[in-house]
Amino acid sequence: MPEGFKILRKIAYSKPLAEIIPFICSMISSIHDFKNPFFIGVAGVGMSAIAQYLKGIGKNVSGSDRFFAPGEFNETKEKLVAEGIPCFVQNGEGITATTDLIVVSTAIEDTVPEVQKAKQLNIPIVRRSELLSIIASSKKTIAVGGTSGKSTTSAMLFDILEYAGLQPSIISGAGLVSLIKKGKIGNAKVGAGEWLVIEADESDGSIVQYKPEIGLLLNVDKDHQEIEELMNLFGTFKSNSKTFVVNQSHFLSKQLSENIANDFSVDENSGAGYIASNFNQHGLIINFEINKVDFGLQLVGKHNMENALAATAIANQIGVYLPTCAAALKNYEGIYRRHQVLGEKNGVWLIDDYAHNPVKCAAAIEACQPVAPKVIAWFQPHGYKPTKFLREDFVKEIARVLRPEDEIWMSEIFYAGGTATKDISAEDLINDLKALGKSAFFTADRNNFLTEVRSHLTDNCVILLMAARDPSLEQFAKDTWKNL
Repeated sequence: MPEGFKILRKIAYSKPLAEIIPFICSMISSIHDFKNPFFIGVAGVGMSAIAQYLKGIGKNVSGSDRFFAPGEFNETKEKLVAEGIPCFVQNGEGITATTDLIVVSTAIEDTVPEVQKAKQLNIPIVRRSELLSIIASSKKTIAVGGTSGKSTTSAMLFDILEYAGLQPSIISGAGLVSLIKKGKIGNAKVGAGEWLVIEADESDGSIVQYKPEIGLLLNVDKDHQEIEELMNLFGTFKSNSKTFVVNQSHFLSKQLSENIANDFSVDENSGAGYIASNFNQHGLIINFEINKVDFGLQLVGKHNMENALAATAIANQIGVYLPTCAAALKNYEGIYRRHQVLGEKNGVWLIDDYAHNPVKCAAAIEACQPVAPKVIAWFQPHGYKPTKFLREDFVKEIARVLRPEDEIWMSEIFYAGGTATKDISAEDLINDLKALGKSAFFTADRNNFLTEVRSHLTDNCVILLMAARDPSLEQFAKDTWKNL
């Protein structure tokens, strides 16, 4: 056991978790400082990605989750076990005297029994974001930041680097379809090369912890924080990056430009080093040019052109030729619940998307409009506080993109538990949209959505499902497709 941990085991853990963790993190400076990590909440997308990565580099990883129950099937658990990561019920039985590090997410409180057991055994505890920053420091890391598009751009960049033979690694916030098809969770892979692609999350402020070789900023829009706070976070992100690349098309992100020659834009007059132009969309396929090189993807929306442009700009700057980038993205298969096409029945396309903030919802709706003359968008907001914070923005952005024939439906706000004040309803947003003359409908229970919407369907339309955070969304999409 490393000497630092021997010292830590002598410490009496009498303070709250929030006070303990900063001290612990100062004692952990390398991925070589532990061997047997245990993840509390390992089924979470961020946690499972790091767990798989650590297993891939030879750590003895194990974990627990409140969604794991004896005798009940859990797909994430099965896939983790298949990777050689033992999974336990969240009762403490998986934490033993050999456990030398406990990993927790921001959702894990000091009162959780497993945290209490770890403290009793004097086992070091670290937040997920802190551990990711330690992992990032062990590789040449590309950190992808911004309020929208991080997962898609990370996946595209990973695919380009892998196609180019650079054998990259990735720790992502969503599963890559190409990896999911191999029976994986799909949000992590360890490659033999020197490059690691990660998402740098601004929602919890952890983006300031990373010191990447390359920092990438896609955009800055009001989401979890006000613009001023976001600009401060992204400013620190810039300062911590050896090279910083931004989207010159975005008013706020371009203010943080370091070198416009490294930046990208959809504006041919911007002066950016990488320009996307001649966009067109035919059904579910988009085509465009980057610096006069033809690109084509089996995706929808101008926002995905920008994501591809960002990934290409970074890849080219580390030595991948533009035609190679184009060839790689031609085969890009997408990521889980990012405009994922479930299929078409009787002229109705069903598309499932992770969109959950105002700009993302608007972009998702716009991307579906070239597919059919009518888009019926369904949205389930998550969290009462975020919904109240963004109420005016949701109404403004959704109203802006809806065509006269399009419709917006909402079900009640997803409640994950806790002490949230329920002082807003999704129906309030619907009423705001109705007041603007939009075709807006509220169906409190999402299980009634398909029954109520049937009379609104045509033989050439799109149903777009939009929501995040709720772990039952995948099953809801499957059930909607089955019963369509």
